Amino acid sequence: MYQLNFTHPEHIYFIGIGGISMSGLAEILLEKGFTVSGSDAKKSSLTEHLAGRGALIHYGQRAENISGDIDLVVYTSAIHPDNPEFAAMKKAGIPSLTRAQLLGQLMKDYALPVAVSGTHGKTTTTSMISEILLKADTDPTLSIGGILKAIGGNFRIGHSDLFVSEACEYTNSFLSFFPKVGIILNVEEDHLDFFKDIDDILHSFHQFAKLIPNDGVLIINGEIPGADVILKDLSCRVVTFGGTAKYDYFPKQISCDENGHARFVLVNKDSEKPVSLGVPGIHNIYNALAAIALADVLSVDFSVVRSALSEFHGTERRFEYKGMMNGTTIIDDYAHHPTEITATLTAAINYPHKSLWCVFQPHTYTRTKALMKDFAKALSAAQNVVLADIFPARETDDLGISSKNLQDEIKPLNPNCYYFSSFEDIENFLKENCSPGDLLITMGAGNVVNIGENLLRQ
Repeated sequence: MYQLNFTHPEHIYFIGIGGISMSGLAEILLEKGFTVSGSDAKKSSLTEHLAGRGALIHYGQRAENISGDIDLVVYTSAIHPDNPEFAAMKKAGIPSLTRAQLLGQLMKDYALPVAVSGTHGKTTTTSMISEILLKADTDPTLSIGGILKAIGGNFRIGHSDLFVSEACEYTNSFLSFFPKVGIILNVEEDHLDFFKDIDDILHSFHQFAKLIPNDGVLIINGEIPGADVILKDLSCRVVTFGGTAKYDYFPKQISCDENGHARFVLVNKDSEKPVSLGVPGIHNIYNALAAIALADVLSVDFSVVRSALSEFHGTERRFEYKGMMNGTTIIDDYAHHPTEITATLTAAINYPHKSLWCVFQPHTYTRTKALMKDFAKALSAAQNVVLADIFPARETDDLGISSKNLQDEIKPLNPNCYYFSSFEDIENFLKENCSPGDLLITMGAGNVVNIGENLLRQ
């Protein structure tokens, strides 16, 4: 594997430089004195920002973009061998790294790298941690899978030994990392276009945990089914969190305020401390427990932790308030797995509203097919469900399924389920049927956010 030397900056080319993670990595390398160039399909605020920092950006991916002065090419799992730039790189014999491999090498440049993993909650937990570390004046470097207002983007370049990043399990990319502290929030079936089954996924999380050195720490949700598989043969210290006194950190006296924000009493080592979150949803208590446990590992004063958690109001696309349409509140959320949908809709129950509308855009054919019945059960909790077409992302085979199949599964559970093949039809239906006081959530990992934004512009 190609090894970067951070004392001798080179010319790095990113295929897909405008992605949320790739753009952050490009920015970090620019800060470290590297020459950065890359390509993306279209102009965005992220690519324009990089161009303003000195990166050369090509719009459209073409073989001629791969010039002879490039020392290393970085690409993501979405790039296929027939990509013209990837093919040109191979033909020219230019070394390459995946996005995850580059992130792993960056981790090695810091004395205290922290990797936040799990099927759900990575972005929110990493953001909570970021708010805590910023308030504690630790000057961390941060890489987040969403936009955090406190840092004006998805990354921050600090000058301390702390580096905090999300660690995604898809294609085993997190196995390229070098964490000193690892966090595992939860483990469920997902990404079944890559993993065979839950046992395969648990094995990967075990391998991730094994990356933590003897003097490192694993912070893990002790309630994960199969946690014993993950924890076997580990040499590092293990800290657990969960819902009962079995675990090192657990909550009691859970309640919600008038906006659905969770409140609880944190119990750890016979101490009890009240905590109020600035984000809705009981599921965020578990994310907060992980963040609190890490803060303790890093010896952050609890008064700082408590203040940061109360002032943290979420990241972009995580129960994000978008605006009002004729008295209807519009929220957007990234949930694209049944467990995430359940968490979001449960949070909505405690949010002020008359009737709850959920506009859901399934994400990938493989996930929709594998978890069809689970999706139906989760979505049926909303009073009204509106389905958009499946967002294929990286997939080209529709596996013979569509959102109409999902509607057929939901209808016996909730007759108020509607399917439309275009965003325009969905928007017209919502304008005619939503009432003042209703809560409308656009939900999914694709471009469903556009529906709410279009409604607010009309």
